[in-house]
Amino acid sequence: MSLRPPSLFNGADPRDLHFDALSHEVAGEKASALGRAGDNAAKALTRLNAAGEDHPDRPALLKAAADAVHAFFIQRELCGMRRHDAIIRDLAIPRLVLARLGAK
Repeated sequence: MSLRPPSLFNGADPRDLHFDALSHEVAGEKASALGRAGDNAAKALTRLNAAGEDHPDRPALLKAAADAVHAFFIQRELCGMRRHDAIIRDLAIPRLVLARLGAK
């Protein structure tokens, strides 16, 4: 009777099980950028909500919020997240901001 050592690869070709360090690093950077974009959007929305309707900087704050939310949505899509309904609800993004997404 002979003994065989256990297979480390469970029958798979070891060449198919390589660690793709670059893809791992890119995924980490995407996740980090997504977090920063979400923080920027939340801060811009907080500043917009803190300003009153008649605040003199309201148009600039509205544009900044729309730009931050637009960047956040783009980063989410780059990470494979196509639906934004939950984010719109969770961040309470006003329709006024949503109407300006992507506008120059």
